[in-house]
Parts: sequence; structure tokens; C-alpha cells
Amino acid sequence: MSQDTQTPTPSLKAIGPDAWSETQARHLLWRAGLGGTPAQVEFLARLSPEKAVDQLLDFEKVKGYPEPAADEFDESIMRPPSAEDRAAYQRARRAQDEDFLAKVRLDRQRREQEDRAQVQKLQRWWLKRMIETPRPLEEKLTLFWHGHFATSYRTIENSYHMYLQNQLFRANAAGNFGELLFAIIRDPAMLAYLDNNDSTKAAPNENLSRELMELFSLGEGAYTERDIKEGARALTGYTFDYNTFVFRRERHDTGTKRILGTLGSLDGDGFVKAILGQRACAEFIAAKVYRYFVAEIPDPGSKAHAAVAGVVRQLAGTLLASRYDMRPMLRRLFLSEHFYDPVNRLARIKSPVELVVGAVRSLKTPVRDLGILLDAMDLMGQAIMFPPSVKGWDGGRSWINTSTMFVRENILNFLLTGKTPHGYDPLARSEPYDPTPLLAELTEREPGADRDPARVAAFLLGFAFGRPGRAGQAAVIADYIAQTGDGGVTPAGVTGALALITSLPEYQQV
Repeated sequence: MSQDTQTPTPSLKAIGPDAWSETQARHLLWRAGLGGTPAQVEFLARLSPEKAVDQLLDFEKVKGYPEPAADEFDESIMRPPSAEDRAAYQRARRAQDEDFLAKVRLDRQRREQEDRAQVQKLQRWWLKRMIETPRPLEEKLTLFWHGHFATSYRTIENSYHMYLQNQLFRANAAGNFGELLFAIIRDPAMLAYLDNNDSTKAAPNENLSRELMELFSLGEGAYTERDIKEGARALTGYTFDYNTFVFRRERHDTGTKRILGTLGSLDGDGFVKAILGQRACAEFIAAKVYRYFVAEIPDPGSKAHAAVAGVVRQLAGTLLASRYDMRPMLRRLFLSEHFYDPVNRLARIKSPVELVVGAVRSLKTPVRDLGILLDAMDLMGQAIMFPPSVKGWDGGRSWINTSTMFVRENILNFLLTGKTPHGYDPLARSEPYDPTPLLAELTEREPGADRDPARVAAFLLGFAFGRPGRAGQAAVIADYIAQTGDGGVTPAGVTGALALITSLPEYQQV
């Protein structure tokens, strides 16, 4: 294929109604959501492009998935010892009271076990929420921020802090990036993860300062080592007590600092304001959003790179014009001709979350066991609440290798049939997959088509891939359906056909 045919249009002009069809609606539902059924795709296709985008983007207007009860997650499991507790512990050490000290150790071990159990509960809660929510873009953006401001439970070992951070991302999902940046330097999980909770004017820790600029807002080359050191001074005293941010004034360096050209007695807020004053910040976030929702940015020097770089610059301009409000930039992107260019459709590899959640939401498979789904996502390289590093997940082609492909095929087969590598899930018989609703949607479009293996095969391939299958694929699938159904179409034949289709490389793309 020539380079020109691989170059997307640089146009951010809104797509017109004449170019809007189920193909574009499906693309929007997968990229700005977490997949959907043929009926949901058809519903969006009947709207204008603007109304379809607003249906997903204005998620606050949609009755949301209920928040957890106030006591759903225990905030006190990792409660720090009180002054009385510490005094009693010191007395026991001086008195060599081994019985008391042993009780303290056992209590600590018990609470650590409870906390590990609670983070698993938190993982299940969030996965269930992503599967069931009527506000999919809200959850997809929450996942975006989780990978952007990556914080791992493995390091901080406080499940309630991870929950608070998850709620922070959800509350600011499509909100103002600047406000989120001000909030993240006060977030207990982030402060602990990057060791800022113990940063003092006598010994400023540079971790948060460095990552705040390098990974969270500006990118490499947009700051100096001096900016990092000065930023660390600005963040001294930013810590937390229990589950609440605390500013320890006595630990804070009140001296004059120069950060990114801004001079003054800067604190953390002054540091963030200096960052937001850099155009590089808007360009960095626009590029990160582009890679998440559209495609990887082509290598420099190519015609495709020039087109994409121009799009990113325009998106950055929109972000600056809105004073870092994310929604105008997202709306412009999701409405643009560039977003729907054929080059950008099916150009991304599904992340493990997109693969699993998208399959459940689009095929309406039974969930059966959230733990099995989470284990599979972990084996595929994406354990939510456990990003691999402060850089988050690399994504893209890193999701695919011989090991992860095996897991991808197995977990999709599990969702459709209940089969695991070691047998069948106990719920496979009581909660079988029923493809009848899917066939009913085909019948509404083409009366009688649900009895024709060839038309069923074409429908399933088009729905699963977002385009017709490769030469010969439809014939193979149709033959399988016919053989399984003794010449006709049966639920077992359709389920088996979907198991075959979801094992194909094309299903890994979105």
C-alpha cells in the first residue's frame, strides 16, 4: 500500500450527515465507549453525528451506574497507629514485652491481608462497573487517567487510597485537566507512590516533581534538571494524614524558586500554574489523548506524521482556548473527519480491558466469574490497580505476543462457552450464552436472514470486525454454521461461529 493511501486526512472539520452510517457509529461506540450491540450501533447511526457524540460525551445527563454505599469500602483497614498506640509500642519495646509486640505484628499482618482482599474487591467493583455502566466514556476516561497518572497498589499497599484516586479520576473524567493536576499533587495514593509524603525542605524528594513534568504534563525536553530540583522544593510539605491531604507548613521550603521561567516563592500550586502556562503541556495531553482514542503517532519525517502532528496541534489549541477543559477538545476530535478516516478505523489493538469488557457489552455474554476475567486481564498484561510502572501501560503492539494471544482466545471462548483451559466453569450450564437476541437484531433488518447460514455469517463478521471478513472467511463460517445446524442455523452453531470469529486476528483490532 502506498504511503499516500495510509495518510489520514488532516481535517478536523465535522463529519457530515451524508458520511454518517453504522460504520462510523460503531467506530465511535468502540473508541469513545466500550463496545455495543448492533441495536446500539443502529441507534447512534440514526442520530446526527453531533447528537451521537453528545450521547456519549455528555454522560452526566445519563442516569449513571450507582455509586458504592458509604461503607462499601473500609477506609480504616490501614489506619496509622495513634499517638497512644505508638507510645504503648515504645513502652513494650523498652520492657521487651514480646507478647504485646507479637500481637502488634499479628494485627498488622491481619490488616494487610484484609487490605489485599479489599483491593481485589475494588478490582471486581470497577470491572463490573465498566461492563454495566450506561456511561461508557466516563469509565473509559477513568481508565485513561489511571494509565496516565499511573499508581500501583503493589507499592502503596492501601486499597482505600486506590479507591479515592479512582473516584478522583471519575469525577474529573472529561473535566478540566488543570484542576486534575492540582488535585493529583494532593492525592494520598500519588503522594505515597512517588514518596512525596516524606519530602521536607531539608531533604526534598524529586520523584513527584520529575514525573509531574516528564510523564504527566510536559514530556521529555520541555524542562530542565534545575526545574525538577526547584519543583521538588515547591512540593515539600505536601503529604497526607490517614486518608486526607495535609500541607505541613513547617516542612515546606518558602524560599524563592524559578520553575519553567516563573520566579517566586512557589508552592505546589505555583508549580502547577507554571506547567499549565507552557504550550508544551497542551500539546503533550493532546498527543496522549490522540494515541488513546485514535492511533499511534507515525514516525517523524513521513507524510502521515505531518498530517497527524497538525491534528494534534489543532487539538492542543482547542484545549488551550478552553483553559484546559477536556470536553471541547474531545468533542472536536470525535466529530472530526480525521477521526473517522478509514486509515484510523481498526488501527488500534484492543487493550485487555477493551477486549474483555467490549466482548461482554457487545455480544451480551454472561460474566459468570469476575475473578476469572481479572486473572485473564492480568495475564494479558493489564491488571487494573496494578500498572507496571509510573509510565503506565505501553499499549499498542506490546499487548500482543504468543502468550497473550493464547489467553485472549481462551478468555473469549470462556465468555461464549464457559470453557476454561482446565474444564468448564460451574456456571456454564446455569448461565449459558444465548445468541438469540443477536439473531433477532439481524431478523429485524432482514426478515428470514436468521435461517440462512450465509447471511448469518456475513452479519456476524461485519458486526465483530466492523468490516466484511477477508476473502473466504464468510464461506468458512457459513459452512461451520450449516454443518453444526444440520443445514440450518442453531444457537450452538452461532455460538461456535462466534468462538471462531473472536479467535481471528481481526477481532483484536478496534
